[in-house]
Amino acid sequence: MASKDRVARDAQKAYWESELSSRLEVLNERGLDQGTIAKDVSVRKIRAKIRKITGRLAVIDEKQNKVEEMAKVKAEKMAVPKEEKAKKAKAEEETPEVSKRQQKLEKKLEKKKEKKQAKEDQS
Repeated sequence: MASKDRVARDAQKAYWESELSSRLEVLNERGLDQGTIAKDVSVRKIRAKIRKITGRLAVIDEKQNKVEEMAKVKAEKMAVPKEEKAKKAKAEEETPEVSKRQQKLEKKLEKKKEKKQAKEDQS
């Protein structure tokens, strides 16, 4: 039951549905009413397994849809013309060549020079 493959889950579901129908036939041949048949332990276990398989198939479908959607998004991104990507490169070139750290150091040096000049002017 640990398979993640849709084909395997479909096969499991078909198997358990055939088991359920054969069990229901046996119980009907015995002449039991619907209430007793619904309470039968074997029938309940088989129906539970079918519900689990159906739930797992729904999850597999959701994952498949998500993969297809992501493939569409990727295809759309790849279809974007090259010009727009070039604009991003131009924006990066406009940034200053000197880092902020260098700019701070330059300001600090300018202040020191101003202080020296102020001292020289005073003396």
